Amino acid sequence: MKIVVVDDEMSAHHAFLNDIIETPDVEYKFFRDDEDAVCKYVAENAVNAAFLDINMPKINGIGLAEKLLNICPSLKIVFITGLSVTENDLPENVRANTAGFLYKPYNLSRFLMLISLINENKRIIKAEMFDTFDCFIDGEKVKFSSAKSKELFALLLAYNGKTLTMGDAIAHLWPDWDQSKSKILYRDAVWRLRKTLEEAGVNCVEWQRAAQSVNKSMVECDYWDYLLTGKGKYCGEFCKLYDWSVDYLARLDEIANRNAR
Repeated sequence: MKIVVVDDEMSAHHAFLNDIIETPDVEYKFFRDDEDAVCKYVAENAVNAAFLDINMPKINGIGLAEKLLNICPSLKIVFITGLSVTENDLPENVRANTAGFLYKPYNLSRFLMLISLINENKRIIKAEMFDTFDCFIDGEKVKFSSAKSKELFALLLAYNGKTLTMGDAIAHLWPDWDQSKSKILYRDAVWRLRKTLEEAGVNCVEWQRAAQSVNKSMVECDYWDYLLTGKGKYCGEFCKLYDWSVDYLARLDEIANRNAR
């Protein structure tokens, strides 16, 4: 789970640090008063929740929440405040994504309860890569807005947590196109994939400049499981609609043959 904490008071950062260090599976990034830096970080990373002070000299926490939700609609918001603020004081779009309030002075049990609540709401995408490629959320097939955005996601999962650069993606998905056209097609596929995942509420990709990587904690994948355990439904087919998939068959066949002995 990845969170950002925005508070101009250093004592608040110290209190959070003490609490987060003892909390397993939580990654964090602190910010003081640089709104642009917060927005950039959320845009480029798979952030699950933002803990925002409401009243800061340079930033209004509620206004920042609105900007962050425009970037990542699935983001959960926790407001940090010493004031008597409730959900009724929030705009409707912010209220819908507000997990709760953390009132000053901090209370560790309250913090852990909010972390637990956010984790329970975390959605998982299930990817099936053997035979043809498909993804499911809560048993429903994910509908990608284009064939290439779906193929881009398949390739990203095939990279198994490694960073997929724009150059590698283009080489696999548009090998016969000229560079200028292929870059346009790549950016369109990235935009469509990002929109699909955000609308589904699964923020499982860390978006970087001309690159991306998958947050493996938010994905269940039969291919990854097979590489680790050798157990699964591999029968000689892997993302068979995609030309680049043949590069993965030798390793999968090796595992299958080893299991057959």
